[in-house]
Amino acid sequence: MDFMTQQHANGTAVKLNGTAQASGLRILVVDDSATIRRSAESMLVAEGHEVVTAENGFDALSKVARHNPDLIFVDIMMPRLDGYQTCAIIKNNSQYRATPVIMLTSKDGLFDQARGRVVGSDLYLTKPFTKDELLAAVAQHTSAR
Repeated sequence: MDFMTQQHANGTAVKLNGTAQASGLRILVVDDSATIRRSAESMLVAEGHEVVTAENGFDALSKVARHNPDLIFVDIMMPRLDGYQTCAIIKNNSQYRATPVIMLTSKDGLFDQARGRVVGSDLYLTKPFTKDELLAAVAQHTSAR
């Protein structure tokens, strides 16, 4: 994290220099890889978004309830509660059903994408992703707000 960003105890990161955009979203990034979480977080915070991170599905569910994110990125392959299960639980809750969930994965097969749609994911982003791909996914859902 750079010197322009402050990490809060609750897992959120925000810009300190006042350049955070008024249109910034609260985004939850769920991945068991600290590298992926940090990369996505730095890319999103640089664009003025508030970022909350979680390292597994159980952590994600508590942070969804606590932070009410505008958008959620979920890794598929995580221990204990995988991304499909996490997405299904989020989408089966009427309070969060409309929250876009974007699956993050290195699995890019048609079966995996179809399974993501079945559990309610709104988009499928294959790792490794570029900053442009990540921001395009966010922009697609920002315009739908």
